[in-house]
Amino acid sequence: MCIKQVPGVSEVKIDPNTNTLVREGVLSILNPNDRNALELALILKEKQSSEVIALSMGPPQAEEILREALAMGVDRGVLLSDKAFAGADTLATSHTLALAIKKILKESNSEEKYIIICGAQAIDGDTGQVPPELAEELGIPQITYVQNVELSEDKIIAERKFRATEIVIIETNLPALISVLTDINKPRYPSMSGIMKAYEKANVIYLDSNAINADKSKIGLNGSMTEVRKIFIPKRKVNPIMLEGSTEEVVQNLCQHLKEDKIF
Repeated sequence: MCIKQVPGVSEVKIDPNTNTLVREGVLSILNPNDRNALELALILKEKQSSEVIALSMGPPQAEEILREALAMGVDRGVLLSDKAFAGADTLATSHTLALAIKKILKESNSEEKYIIICGAQAIDGDTGQVPPELAEELGIPQITYVQNVELSEDKIIAERKFRATEIVIIETNLPALISVLTDINKPRYPSMSGIMKAYEKANVIYLDSNAINADKSKIGLNGSMTEVRKIFIPKRKVNPIMLEGSTEEVVQNLCQHLKEDKIF
């Protein structure tokens, strides 16, 4: 499964020289939606007696979220960390993650039946693009925005949120990738023994660009096809209108204002 460390603040800052997120001096946390992905992975582990590997990409400080995942019950933590990965957009990120996953699968002899679980989106970029791009890189089926799932030995059946009030049922064979919504479960808290084991006994495996045989032109800034030029919080313009009169008059007046504002 893939998890991400994100800034634990409501407003992110961009380096004007590199157009990348400023992470130094900023509190970092495990992306909230990834907690749901973690919980699902652990639930499936308990049912299927499978191994759960948490994979993340980021600076050395991202080891903290892998320790947190290990404390919750994950079996192994792998961190992709290399200055060559810095500044990656969603395309370069998914390519790098795919290289690491291929390496892990090859070493684990698990290339036939596996499932990759991701949170639907991260709170920093909020694009939701990495999970589907990762599936494309790996050449496996994908089911996004999953709110319920059943896993058998060789296939997965998922309830996917299609529209606000519509759900579709999708079935596919393994291997596959799913991205989950926050309402799929309620993440557990790490136990005290889990925390002690994660920090005293468990090891986080580091992989750099050489370890995954990455082409330097396809990772980091070099492999990014998009560039963030500016991030800002829109200023809210408030110009309230007080409507008076009978209920019928107020409703007609309100509808007229909504039409003028092209709401409908």
